[in-house]
Amino acid sequence: MQPLSHLESFVKSAESGSFSAAARHMGLTPAAVSKNVARLEDGLGVRLFQRSTRRLALTEGGQRLLAQISEPLGTLADAVAHAAEADGQPAGTLKVSMGLAFGRAYLVPLLDEFLQRYPAIQPDWRFENRQVDLIGEGFDAGIGGGLNLNPDMVARTLGQIHLVVVAAPALLRGRRAPRHPADLARWDGIARRTIRTGRVQVTTLRNKAGDVAPAELRPRIVFDDPEAMCQAAMMGLGMAVLPMPFAQPWLARGDLVRVLPGWWADSGPTSLYYPSKKLLPARTRVFVDFIVEQFAQRGFAQRVRGD
Repeated sequence: MQPLSHLESFVKSAESGSFSAAARHMGLTPAAVSKNVARLEDGLGVRLFQRSTRRLALTEGGQRLLAQISEPLGTLADAVAHAAEADGQPAGTLKVSMGLAFGRAYLVPLLDEFLQRYPAIQPDWRFENRQVDLIGEGFDAGIGGGLNLNPDMVARTLGQIHLVVVAAPALLRGRRAPRHPADLARWDGIARRTIRTGRVQVTTLRNKAGDVAPAELRPRIVFDDPEAMCQAAMMGLGMAVLPMPFAQPWLARGDLVRVLPGWWADSGPTSLYYPSKKLLPARTRVFVDFIVEQFAQRGFAQRVRGD
């Protein structure tokens, strides 16, 4: 029978597409992972990868083996993790991906209470504005919006995110505030370039009467980060269309004010997502329950609506 380390090296390399990525996940060197896979190939008498300088590609035999062992190996790893938890308490490294500004504003403040409840868990959080491949990159969970999830994922909605038009009070002082989205064309704007497409975003606003209209500000600045847009808006450099999670703290303090308060746009949900497993590690399960509980208690879903 092949050693589990050889099988795990093969599966992680296949899922991530490289020995280097698999090595980072397993805490080994790329050379060690490559050697494990080579030994597995020698033992089976089957070539599992077509190797190139850019990426690994599974052979037909590698595809068959991956389909046969990937799920059983994951179940075995989860069972070992359960057995290793100290005194029945959730333990181990909790690897979570989240957005930069969102994580700092909404997740980091919860850390103290989480660690008091679960002192044997070590958070390993990655702050990055992208949707990660949880399984391929070895994450326990991720938090974000605009998700495109596969059937192996579970998503728990934390709140439906709305976009609103905001400005610094000084920008509006002595001037007639816009009364309809069409009025925005006369104002300088801080536009947002979407990371996914590279295009400048044009938001369609709506009101409770069901009317819709584009928010077409005069582009003065273009950013790809909503936190930077908040800062520029507070400096009075222009109006901005911002997600409520970023705008809400500054609206509450009065550093920003709503423009066209009866209008908003729906940006979809922000969700906590994690792999769908029969044996979900206890550290992941308690993290999910804790975050859902805390966001509900703090009224996050209500605070990020613009209607």
